[in-house]
Amino acid sequence: MLSRLIEISLHHRLLVCLLAALLAALGAAALLQLPIDAFPDTTPIQVQINTIAPALSPEEVEQQITLPVELAVSGLPGLQNVRSVSKFGFSQVVATFDDAAGIYLARQLVSERLASVELPEGIARPQLGPIATGLGEVFHYVVTSDDPDRSLTELRELHDWVVKPELRRVKGVAEVNSWGGFEKQFHVIVEPELLLKYHLTFQSVFDALEANNRNVGGGQLVEGGESILVHGLGLTTTLEQIGDIVVATFDGTPVKVRDLGRVQIDHEIRRGAMTSQGKGERVLGLGFMLMGENSHAVTARLKEALASAQKTLPKDVRLEILYERSDLVDHVIATVEHNLLAGACLVIAVLFLFLGNLRAGLIVAAAIPLSMLCAGSLMLQAGIAASLLSLGAVDFGLIVDSSVIMVENCVRHAARDAGRPWLEVMRDAAVEVRKPTMLGELIIMIVFLPILTLQGVEGKLFRPMALTMIFALLGSLVLSLTLMPVLASLALARRGAEAEPRVVRWAHRVYAPVLDFALRRRQAVLGGAAVLVLLAALLAVGIGGEFLPKLSEGTLVVNVIRLAGVDVEEATASNTLLERLLLKSFPDEIDKAWSRLGTAEVATDPMGVELTDIFLTLKPRAAWKRAGTQQELAAQVESAVRDFPASTPC
Repeated sequence: MLSRLIEISLHHRLLVCLLAALLAALGAAALLQLPIDAFPDTTPIQVQINTIAPALSPEEVEQQITLPVELAVSGLPGLQNVRSVSKFGFSQVVATFDDAAGIYLARQLVSERLASVELPEGIARPQLGPIATGLGEVFHYVVTSDDPDRSLTELRELHDWVVKPELRRVKGVAEVNSWGGFEKQFHVIVEPELLLKYHLTFQSVFDALEANNRNVGGGQLVEGGESILVHGLGLTTTLEQIGDIVVATFDGTPVKVRDLGRVQIDHEIRRGAMTSQGKGERVLGLGFMLMGENSHAVTARLKEALASAQKTLPKDVRLEILYERSDLVDHVIATVEHNLLAGACLVIAVLFLFLGNLRAGLIVAAAIPLSMLCAGSLMLQAGIAASLLSLGAVDFGLIVDSSVIMVENCVRHAARDAGRPWLEVMRDAAVEVRKPTMLGELIIMIVFLPILTLQGVEGKLFRPMALTMIFALLGSLVLSLTLMPVLASLALARRGAEAEPRVVRWAHRVYAPVLDFALRRRQAVLGGAAVLVLLAALLAVGIGGEFLPKLSEGTLVVNVIRLAGVDVEEATASNTLLERLLLKSFPDEIDKAWSRLGTAEVATDPMGVELTDIFLTLKPRAAWKRAGTQQELAAQVESAVRDFPASTPC
């Protein structure tokens, strides 16, 4: 069958070349559509269940909310484990499912079970977290103002009602979260003495506010053949309207809310805050990517939407991007491109050196981009993203192995059988090595098959690499049996017997004595090999391991732990001082610094107020003066923060 395939290819050379060009075009189109990320997402299928209970202590939250929710989701199909966090006024339950369940089926099952959960009166129904993974936080931006009179409440309001809706419409966005600032509320501060004066209770005020803060429909009024809608407007929107609500009458006089206390604009109890650049509190926005989306494309769309939202804001309000995943992705992909290009150039140089034939070297070199284009097409169909692990593991030496054997044999036959018909020479040369080329590629592909059986985190991490290599080797195998003989028949010159390249002759002179010695001293060679294997095994034990390679992408995160019970304002002021310290101590290394403490509006990461994450983006390494590597800089930053009072870095 292989011989027949080679003969058909040589008899239809134009068709084979056109199919190769079509393969290249399809591969190039696939590469443009291929998702791009820094590394594979290993997060399992998880569903977050968040419940807000402002009046309950941690023990009450655990007993009255967390435990009923855990019991409700127990026993669901594909459920692996359930874990929970109970804090003051907040409960989070995280249900982890098998990968086969799928995120949307898991959320549907959880939603159905939550409908049967009975919670204490006045507690809002549990809400599911965004459809995102642990790597879904792809975009950070801060809302600031040049006007010192503009409050954090106004900035938070602008973000929640202007910026956030604009970004939520972006394709591929799961959630836009708010962190910091003050969430606006209308507060009625009742004086107990005034309640006693008018013989009222707090419940009376509450009932009056609830009853007088709604719009109602009154049906239709038909008169003279015309229908008029009757609508009662009672929804309060200003402090004056709230103050005018009548609670009761006392001695024939209406008692209004303003008579019982004061009405003011205030904010919700804060569970988190954000500071940046050592300039105090700001409002932070976080963009979360939908599970399975292209982080590079989603980040680009978020940047465009943010620029559009900026045009609708007051002139003094600015939206500044602090972090975007595309920077990391571009950095990683640039590293991968550099490594792939360097590897390809090295392989091509070695080919030219050992083949001793420029045309043969160019033919073999063509197998590299064509095999990668074939792999790109199959990666797109398999849903594999281009990342550090999927593309960084590609070995061009393995990819061109079959093509090298095929073209080198064609060169040898062209020099030896110059008098025979040219296509027969090329056919015999290709048929002669068809089995070695195919078996060589198949053996290499078989090596990667056990990786495909990995499950869980290790499977998500290494399967893309194995599949990418298998796809590239499969493309190389097909090209070596079809296109390589065709290109050899078109490009190689008919010559008589020619000497081997100088490098090959030199290698023969060096290798022949070594081979002769090894064959005459077989026991010594085997013993030496056994000793080397033993030494390698002993050294490998102490090498250690890493879950992921160190990317050194130009960012640092410092975790600061304070004593439990610290006040939000106190922790915020301390974070501002820490940022100023770091920016002053490392002016040539640190570009931006911002801190997050506590929990965001949607508690995707339910930290306490005593926990702070300080994010640092770094300047180009060429400008650094205090450190040569990112590891050295991280150690110096940790030392500087450790000496700061009332903080423990980690």
